[in-house]
Amino acid sequence: MAKTVSYAQWSLEPYCIGLKLRALRTQKRLTLSRLAAETGLSTALLSKLETNRMIPTLPTLATISRVYGVGMSHFFAEPARHTLSITRKAHLQSNGRGLEPVKVTPLNAAGEGTRLVARMVEFPPGGATSAMDSFRETSGLVYVLEGRLQLDAGGMQEVLEAGDCACMESEMALAWSAAGKHRCRVLAVLPGAPRTEG
Repeated sequence: MAKTVSYAQWSLEPYCIGLKLRALRTQKRLTLSRLAAETGLSTALLSKLETNRMIPTLPTLATISRVYGVGMSHFFAEPARHTLSITRKAHLQSNGRGLEPVKVTPLNAAGEGTRLVARMVEFPPGGATSAMDSFRETSGLVYVLEGRLQLDAGGMQEVLEAGDCACMESEMALAWSAAGKHRCRVLAVLPGAPRTEG
């Protein structure tokens, strides 16, 4: 039989009160029994609150807030921004063979005001260089997942192996390519499009 959720539980769920209570206790390095001694509440009650099996009353939450040194707004602040974008493994695997063009797979929905844009970039084997306008960024991070990546910028050349990571802060255009005779796959995290005021 399915457990019914009360309106109070449903309306408080986005605030993750139990998770916040547990995070505060962990940060303070307190055990449940120590917190119980500090607040005068039972360990069983505190455990139920942290695991969302019970909704705290406002006086109970105020007592716990005093011990942690946070205001009640800590538990009820609306998230100003929350975006979760998931790309499943099946979408990242390429069935192509040979000298296919550079393949860019977005890993998150990028729109106006998106702070970070993550991409899976696959370079074909053979060392064909691609100067890509989308990678003319002032900063970014590249992690080599497979193969070897060659970076060319301003007359300097670097080869990154699988497992290597590069943090870039440059105003020069970068030319990227697979180094050697095998394809190269990288994870690139770059700044998103700036938010325009309207």
